[in-house]
Amino acid sequence: MKRLLFVCMGNICRSPAAECVMRQVLAEYGADGRFQCDSAGTRGYHVGNPPDPRMRSAGRRRGIVIDGSARQVNADDLEAFDLVLAMDPDNLRDLRQLDPSGRHHHKLRLMVDFLTGHEAGEVPDPYYGGDDGFEQVLDLLEDSCRGLLDQLENGGDSPA
Repeated sequence: MKRLLFVCMGNICRSPAAECVMRQVLAEYGADGRFQCDSAGTRGYHVGNPPDPRMRSAGRRRGIVIDGSARQVNADDLEAFDLVLAMDPDNLRDLRQLDPSGRHHHKLRLMVDFLTGHEAGEVPDPYYGGDDGFEQVLDLLEDSCRGLLDQLENGGDSPA
């Protein structure tokens, strides 16, 4: 079973949405038994909190249940997970700092690396914006989760 970890800054908007979107995509394609998904944040601001209500609402409009409880990523996660997907370059930098030896850097990727129908340099943080930002995040996540699954299923063990 492949273990996937989705990471943003606070683990209340983008990364729990990515985790839940990926679970839905896996279920749609009958691949849910081959993957385990989790999410975390690079900062501990929201540890224990549920996902942002605006993200949950945006997900509900698409039939996606976005749930979970925020937690902070740690160095052990880099060992435990097969692939760690950062929502933006700052998150990726923070993940690399958890691995000063570089031993796990091959597992660290940007979520947007798997986009197939959109172009973006990051999954932008919608926290301080309006509802349209949450919709944009879900558009990018639905695209990149499908691209990620395609890469994992058809592109070998390592999407690097």
